[in-house]
Amino acid sequence: MRLSVVDTERCIGCQSCMFACARRLGEGGLASTCIGVRSIGGMERGFKVVVCRACDDPPCASVCPVGALQVRKGGGVRLDAAKCIGCGHCRDACVIGAVFWDDETNKPMICTHCGYCARFCPHGVLSVVKGKNVESAGLADNAGKAEKARKAERVEEAEGAEKDSSPPQAGMAAGAEGPDGGAADATRKAEEVEANA
Repeated sequence: MRLSVVDTERCIGCQSCMFACARRLGEGGLASTCIGVRSIGGMERGFKVVVCRACDDPPCASVCPVGALQVRKGGGVRLDAAKCIGCGHCRDACVIGAVFWDDETNKPMICTHCGYCARFCPHGVLSVVKGKNVESAGLADNAGKAEKARKAERVEEAEGAEKDSSPPQAGMAAGAEGPDGGAADATRKAEEVEANA
């Protein structure tokens, strides 16, 4: 199982995922988290979600001089904190900057793909995906969501066009609305309802 960033367009920068990750690790605040949400230029430009992509051949593990990072089954790595010497080579080797650093322990913080953060994302930006083809699964999910959004827009447009082309109400066509603002028409309708009851 791997954590996948499904749709960054839906990220509002609430950092709930980061808080959840820190809490899972028994910490408070955002200093101890294995996931990052960063602005890419203010609210109008959106956010990027930085999380371990579970490489099949992780560069962070290959540069570790003491073997503290072991390749995880299914992709990514696991940290053996007892072996780690805090050299920082793993952090430098990660091309997407997904190796976060704990300044108190001087050791890396590595995502274990537990999916805890995804449970707290209010907008479905994150998901836990089974199998190796995580990227294509995420893209397929994105495509499905985009198609649903397009269908919803088409339905809204069709409903709007229906309302625009609907004939005027009988009272309006007959000129019932006058200086009283349609009160006479409303009174007539109320009387009809009472008579039918």
